[in-house]
Amino acid sequence: MNEQAIQEQYQHIVNLLEQKRLKEAQVQLEAFLWNCNDWTLRNRLEQAKVSYQYMLQYMRQGVNDPERQKLYRQLLAETWELAEQTRISLLDEVSTRYYHSLHKNKKNIVAGYGMSSWLKVLESFPDDMAVCQLMPDNKQSLDSALQRHEGTAQYLFLTTWGNSGWTVEEEQEARLYLESELLPVNDLCLFTGAILLSLMECFDPRKFSWLLDAATHADTQVNQRALVIIAIILHIHSNRLRLYPELMAKLSLLDEDGSFGKQLNRVYIQLLRSRETEKIDKKMREEIIPEMMKNVTIMRNMKYGFEENIDEDDRNPDWEKAFEESGLGDKIREMNELQLEGADVYMSTFAQLKSYPFFQNPHNWFYPFDMQHSSIIREFGLKPTGENAVLSLILQSGFFCNSDKYSLCFTMAHIPQAQRNMMLSQMTSQDLNELMDESKSSSLRQYALRPDVISNQYIHDLYRFFKLSQRRHEYRDIFKEEIALHHIPALKDILCKPELLATIADFHFRKEHPAEALSIYKEITDMNHADAEIFQKTGYCLQKEKRYKEAIEAYRKADVLKPDHVWTIRHLATCHRQLRDFATALEYYRKAEAMQPENRNLPFLIGSCLAEQERYEEALQCFFKLDFMENDCIKAWRAIGWCSFVSGKFEQAMRYYNKILALKPLSTDYLNAGHAALLLGNMEKAAELYGKATSESGNRETFLEMFDKDKEMLIKLGVDEKDIPLIRDFGLTAD
Repeated sequence: MNEQAIQEQYQHIVNLLEQKRLKEAQVQLEAFLWNCNDWTLRNRLEQAKVSYQYMLQYMRQGVNDPERQKLYRQLLAETWELAEQTRISLLDEVSTRYYHSLHKNKKNIVAGYGMSSWLKVLESFPDDMAVCQLMPDNKQSLDSALQRHEGTAQYLFLTTWGNSGWTVEEEQEARLYLESELLPVNDLCLFTGAILLSLMECFDPRKFSWLLDAATHADTQVNQRALVIIAIILHIHSNRLRLYPELMAKLSLLDEDGSFGKQLNRVYIQLLRSRETEKIDKKMREEIIPEMMKNVTIMRNMKYGFEENIDEDDRNPDWEKAFEESGLGDKIREMNELQLEGADVYMSTFAQLKSYPFFQNPHNWFYPFDMQHSSIIREFGLKPTGENAVLSLILQSGFFCNSDKYSLCFTMAHIPQAQRNMMLSQMTSQDLNELMDESKSSSLRQYALRPDVISNQYIHDLYRFFKLSQRRHEYRDIFKEEIALHHIPALKDILCKPELLATIADFHFRKEHPAEALSIYKEITDMNHADAEIFQKTGYCLQKEKRYKEAIEAYRKADVLKPDHVWTIRHLATCHRQLRDFATALEYYRKAEAMQPENRNLPFLIGSCLAEQERYEEALQCFFKLDFMENDCIKAWRAIGWCSFVSGKFEQAMRYYNKILALKPLSTDYLNAGHAALLLGNMEKAAELYGKATSESGNRETFLEMFDKDKEMLIKLGVDEKDIPLIRDFGLTAD
């Protein structure tokens, strides 16, 4: 069988299991196993088949078995596990993916050389490094300690990744890693990364149980990584956990006080936010960076004027003005806001800096940044001083994810020393003192230790691995997928709480995903927990989806709960106007105007509704009011011109169209002015204006289309229908 056939057969079996068609799934799995040489799997399937056969037989005989559902669930889980192991075993023979080479190598591990022995090596590393620091000149002992530690960590990572199912003994050994007080935290973090990759390939209840324990680990670096991985694995294997009641119970126990659900919900939002990274990346590449390059002279002069003269040591206000007028100020502020909310704004910067040899090894993408990593010591020494100490402090902050910190170090190391010194000299002594100030540096470190920062930076690390690593095409990219953790059966009781769902819906709302936000707001409404704000947002989402009747229903409910809120009133008016119910829209706009008499937009909207009802005299009063409120209001002039024209006040119409033509006319303004000239009997002027309408509209077809829309109105106002084709040709023949 080739890869595609194996995957299709496996998926067919999974579909049967999801539909609880166990008998058919076992028959299909038996056929699937004929291609596999693993007799252990065949024996396990045979036992499962026999157990199911006996269960059905007892049921036919009317035997009351209180354990029946429990056994049935176990058989579903066992059959699914066997199908997965069969798929992996068959793919080992035909696939070129790195995972399958690791899985095959599992058989070659030397007996007695496993997780417990690797743990001892890793636990000894802090002592080894302490000895090396006492002998700074003994480079050989340092290299040996680093090589031993990093080689063991790599071996642990790769063997864990390639292990599709822990034995009871392996699970016990893995728990020692969580219990160890000597194991460096970075190594435990690396171990959790390997478990993520392993579980993505194949669900293993023992590894998932280990993750649930890791989520309660005392170290924030560990528990936050475990939390992110739990979310990802439940997204990938959304229907598996309910087959393992002991795991469901363990998960439920974690959320006994509700804190786990709040943390998981925060990770949920961070995962959703990561899907915005491509948009941010595109904005950086196509808008912000080119804009910065264009305005490089502004940026260069932003700091000082004549530095030798202390009296003139200030900013030129013209530079700030130029900076704002360039539009760059708004874009940078937008990026700062995105960064503050946790968005990944550095992806575009660091995407080009992942070609260093360090990133050719998959496990290095999962290793937390460590100044004691051999690749960093090689470039900056064991105890960074001078500018390296400043760099070290920056790297301890939470501004960059671990992967980007490594990239930054390697990039700095490749910059000649003279240029590095120059970059450092750009920082004033005040900047340096502030950075090295104990309280400031302490707050930077504290920020980096916040749980939300750690989980967010870990997601950024994972994003880079799945988007940029050499073998990225071999992995399932969850960042391309729709993520809806609250729909996963195992998380229903944990995440389907109104206060948590509201934060997810609000995230979608802010990011202008109306369909996703609407779906969740409706779930909250169905729980009878909706307030006026929820109904307002529901209405707004429906309005964005052009579902105006439903939007009106939602807005009315908001109005009942929070009467006479001007925002609700205005949106009710807008929806009625979109449905061409201008009479009702007018009522709401007038109500809004009574609340906001200074609002300049409302007279225009009221006038528009009156005009649509052919109440032109009343409409004109509204537009005159707007013209009085605002200087040179072309919008008001345009409306006055048209209402005057259709109500037969051609001279007044012409007067206002002339005012528009003197400022910023559109092709429709030339057309309407032509109509007014025509009705005033000025054929020469009409022909000239129609000609300009044609040239401004870009082509003759557009002009003809605009003219034909007004044909009925012209006839109604007294133009002979027989003359219409001739008049229309004015626009096509005028010079």
